[in-house]
Amino acid sequence: MNVLVTGGAGFIGRWVVKQLIDDCHKVWVLDDLSNGSEKNIQEFKRNNYFAQFIKGDIKDVVILEQLFSTIQFDLCYHLGASINVQDSIVDPKTTFDNDTIGTFNVLEQCKKHHIKIVFMSTCMVYDQAKHLNGIKETDLVKPASPYAGSKIAAENMVLSYYYAYDLPVVVIRPFNTYGPFQKTGGEGGVVAIFIKRKLEGKPVQIYGDGTQTRDLLYVEDCARFVVEAGYSKKVNGEIINAGLGSDVPINDLAKLILKDDAKIQHVKHIHPQSEIPKLLCNYEKAKELLEWEPKVSLEEGIRRTEDWIKSTNLI
Repeated sequence: MNVLVTGGAGFIGRWVVKQLIDDCHKVWVLDDLSNGSEKNIQEFKRNNYFAQFIKGDIKDVVILEQLFSTIQFDLCYHLGASINVQDSIVDPKTTFDNDTIGTFNVLEQCKKHHIKIVFMSTCMVYDQAKHLNGIKETDLVKPASPYAGSKIAAENMVLSYYYAYDLPVVVIRPFNTYGPFQKTGGEGGVVAIFIKRKLEGKPVQIYGDGTQTRDLLYVEDCARFVVEAGYSKKVNGEIINAGLGSDVPINDLAKLILKDDAKIQHVKHIHPQSEIPKLLCNYEKAKELLEWEPKVSLEEGIRRTEDWIKSTNLI
C-alpha cells in the first residue's frame, strides 16, 4: 500500500514508519519537525519502501491538497499533533490549532479521496481509573487540560466522518508510551527523563506526592497496535485502547529506575488540575478485535530504553 504518516518523524511516528516499512508498504512522512526530528527517520531513507519526507504543517491546506492529489494513498496514520499537557495549559490556542483544526484538514483530504484514517488520540482524555480492571473505551472522558479537550474534539470530528460520510476511521488511545527515540529533556516522557537523570548522577523530581499512577506501554508494542488498527476493517468506527494493563505509582517507577531513594525529590505540581491520579488501561477490546496484546514488560522496556540512551550519548 501507499501510506501517509503525519508526525512520522516524531517518537511514536518513527516506530510506526519502521513497522510499515518492515511490512513492505511504501511510506510518505509529513512532519513540521516541531516535536520530531529528521534524525529519527534518517536510517529509513536508504530503504526502497521509504518514499519521501515532506517538511510541512497539517495546518497548511495547500500542502495537504498537493500531497493527496499527487499520491494515491491507501491509508493515512494521523499522528501529527501538539502533545504536551503543560504547554496546552499555557498556550491553548497552539494545541487547539494543531490537534483539532489540523485534524480537520487531514480528515477533509481523506474524505475527498476516500482514504481510511487512523487517528492517534491519547489516554489523557479519560477521567481516572475507577475499576480494578482498568479504563475501558466506554468510561467517562474528562477534558482536564486543553490538550485533552482538543483531542476529544478531534475524536468527535473523526467519528462524525464515519457516520456522515461512511469514511473508514478508527480512534486509538494508547496509554503512556515510552522507549528509544523519546526525548530525554523536559518535553520527554517520565521514563526517559528519569533514566537520563540517573545516568547523569542527578536527582529526579516528581510532581506532587508521587502516588499518581501510569500504565506504561513500550513503544514497539504501541507501534504494532497503531499499524494493526489501520489494517483491520473490524475496528472501523471504533475507539480502541492500548496499554500494558498494569499501572505503577511514579514513586515506585523512580525507585525501579534509580535504585536509590536518596535521589528522589518531590516538588510542587505546576498544574495539579490536569493530573490524572490513576491511569490503568483495559485493552480487552484491542485483544478481541485486533488480537493485539503487549509483549514487552516494564522492566525489559526500561532496560532497552536505558541501553539506547547510553548508546546515543544523550548524557
